[in-house]
Amino acid sequence: MDLLARYLPHQERLFSGVLADVLDGLGHRQSALPGRIRPLRNEWRLFGRVATLSAVTVAAEPAKLYDVELACVDSLKPGDVLVATTNGDFGSALWGELLSTSSRAHGAVGAVIDGLTRDAARILDMDFPVFAAGFSPLDSKGRLDGYQYAQPIRIGDCLIHPGDFVFADIDGIVIIPAGLASEALPRALEKVSGENTVRDELAKGRSAREVFDQYGIL
Repeated sequence: MDLLARYLPHQERLFSGVLADVLDGLGHRQSALPGRIRPLRNEWRLFGRVATLSAVTVAAEPAKLYDVELACVDSLKPGDVLVATTNGDFGSALWGELLSTSSRAHGAVGAVIDGLTRDAARILDMDFPVFAAGFSPLDSKGRLDGYQYAQPIRIGDCLIHPGDFVFADIDGIVIIPAGLASEALPRALEKVSGENTVRDELAKGRSAREVFDQYGIL
C-alpha cells in the first residue's frame, strides 16, 4: 500500500500545524506556503499527492490557448492535488470552475493556486477544495499562460516537487517532501495523540508549565 492510500483515511485527524512542527523537527523548516493562499471554504481540508504547474505573465494571446494548463489537468491522476504558481502575477484568474470540473473527473482531490481564481460560487457548490490567493473575474487569456508542468516550482520559501505530498486546512498549507513523508506522517499522528492528552490535562486546570515539562508538547 502506498503512503497516500495508507494515510488518506487518517486525514481528518491531521492538522497543518502538527505537520509543520514535525517537519521542523526533521530539519525541514520551509514547509509552509505563504499565508495569502486561503481556502474558499474554511471547513475544507486537503491531502494528496502534488502535481505542479507554473504560469507566467504574457502580453498577448498565445498561438495555442491554455495549452500547458490543459495538458497539466489531463495528466492528473486519482489522489493528485494541483499545486500551481503564477510566479507573482495576481492580475487575472488562472483557475475556475471548468478546470476544477475536469480535475475532479481525472481523480484530483483539490487545487492549491498561488494566484487568483474565479467562479468561486460554482466551485463552492461543487465542493471541490480550492485554495487560492484571491479572486478576479478576469480571464487569464492574453494575460497569464502556463509555462511548464510536472517540474519543480517554488512558492514563497518552499521548493515543491511533483510527487511530494500536500496537506491544507484553515491554518495553512504544508508541503511534505516525498523523501520525508514516511517518517513525517506517522510522527504527525503520534503528535496529534499527544496533543489530545495535553489538552485534557490543561482542561483540568493543571499548570501549563507543569504539563509542558511533562509532555514537551505545546
